[in-house]
Amino acid sequence: MSAPFPRWANTIARALVVSAVAAPVAIVLLLMAWVRTSYVTGVGMQVTQPIPFDHRHHVRDDGIDCLYCHVHAERSDHAGFPSTATCMGCHSQVWNESPLLATVRQSLWDGQPLVWRRVHDLPDHARFPHRAHVNRGVGCESCHGRVDLMPVVHQVAPLTMGWCLGCHRDPAPHLRPRAEITTMGWRPPPGSGEALAATLEIAPPTHCSACHR
Repeated sequence: MSAPFPRWANTIARALVVSAVAAPVAIVLLLMAWVRTSYVTGVGMQVTQPIPFDHRHHVRDDGIDCLYCHVHAERSDHAGFPSTATCMGCHSQVWNESPLLATVRQSLWDGQPLVWRRVHDLPDHARFPHRAHVNRGVGCESCHGRVDLMPVVHQVAPLTMGWCLGCHRDPAPHLRPRAEITTMGWRPPPGSGEALAATLEIAPPTHCSACHR
């Protein structure tokens, strides 16, 4: 009696079995790789704002401190965006007729706030309290990079859970004196981070509820 299936049918059957086992694993690995790409994390992506704002000019050239515009970073979970009044505090006297600032002037006249777009936008299930980091010696540059060199601010850190945990497990390299929190390009003297961590008794939590509540 002849075989009901040709011999090559065994090869196809084995391939199907292997595919059935390997496909879910491959899909999981591809998804894990996908969520780490810059397209998902936002690293390097430039965000168009309602008005052009060159941080190089404001921070590096004019020496405006981060906390002048992001006034809530020391006392709130959110650093906050500059209000129109903050912008016009300077621009009512400087470039007060520039076409580039027409949107700002209109915002002041109409009483409608400028709608700034977030560059560093964490998912809703993750909590990042700015005050807890700023007041414990984590500089703005540690998360936001050298904004004083950016014509358009972009994200430099992936802000993934692994990236955050890396800092929580070894915070010393990211710590600086309180007076240097907003200083761009500051480099710590050897051992200063470890000394600050010991003095301030810094031991960041790594359990889930620290950031997910």
